[in-house]
Amino acid sequence: MVARADLPDVMPLFPLTGALLLPRGRLPLNIFEPRYLALFDDALKTEGRLIGMIQPAVDSGERLHAIGCAGRITSFTETDDHRYMVQLTGVSRFRLSKEVDGFAPYRRAEVSWQGFERDLGRAEKDEAFHREAFLNLLARYFDVADLSTDWDSLKDAEEELLINSLSMLCPFEPEDKQALLEAPSLATRRETMVTLMEFALASGKIGNDGGLQ
Repeated sequence: MVARADLPDVMPLFPLTGALLLPRGRLPLNIFEPRYLALFDDALKTEGRLIGMIQPAVDSGERLHAIGCAGRITSFTETDDHRYMVQLTGVSRFRLSKEVDGFAPYRRAEVSWQGFERDLGRAEKDEAFHREAFLNLLARYFDVADLSTDWDSLKDAEEELLINSLSMLCPFEPEDKQALLEAPSLATRRETMVTLMEFALASGKIGNDGGLQ
């Protein structure tokens, strides 16, 4: 667990459409653009090793969504062609206050952590979670979307790990991913995800960016 006092007031930002990082979740990144290589190198020099993942707002040019999630660099490897294969572990969501000018080639912003205190605690519980019904719906969604997964591991996973991992990995639209990020509780996120899967099944509009392993 991380204390609020350990979180910075200014964060480097990594805007990435369709990327969702949630508290205690894990997000792999392939970093190759020079400005983000610089961001990564600078983040490694800080005590927290934090990067602010945030989505650009749809059709808005440079404008970013108001809420993102800070991730701690927990592992990385450097490739022969000077890319970084990075894993971020989600720490806490944040609210964008204002961007900060400076000499860095990447974007930075003042952020607020207020309202996201539960992100810094223990894993959330979803008392209303009905695993069998949820997995039955998920199986239908995966079948239509031609996705695959390890069903045995899903049956045994803790509800936060299960719901958050699927929220991050399923091929939902960017704005839907943002809605999952902004859900105030694990139960609300699960309800949102169920609605998205039911709508996709009813409409036949399901993206496919590969199987889930």
